[in-house]
Amino acid sequence: MKNAQISMEYLVIAGLVFVIAVPLIMIFQTHSGQMNDDIISNQVDQIASKVLDSAEAIYYLGEPSRTTIRVFFPKKINNISIGDYEITFQVRRQKGVDDVVKLSSVPINGSLPTTSGIHNVIIESRGSYVWVGT
Repeated sequence: MKNAQISMEYLVIAGLVFVIAVPLIMIFQTHSGQMNDDIISNQVDQIASKVLDSAEAIYYLGEPSRTTIRVFFPKKINNISIGDYEITFQVRRQKGVDDVVKLSSVPINGSLPTTSGIHNVIIESRGSYVWVGT
């Protein structure tokens, strides 16, 4: 009878640990995914700001000014569109696709790759607009 009581107490303790651990693991997974999404969005925002700051400087220097900046593109970038007076990054998140849009004070055009890694981005004045590419 005593062995059965000890076994039952161990089962109760193991059950309580399981009941507490599973929700904690699920909460951790949710928060870590959200933090990862926020980090990627912040990285993309910094890339866009860096590109636009360089583009504005090159535009005001005039043709044939040109510069190259080195930036790291994170994973989860679906699409990058550059046109008119804006640059738009489409970023995959846990709950769908998010657009990171930055407006420019100068006309900007071009294209950038969506592959992750370090890229050399060329920014060149073409008179009436700034071209951005790799």
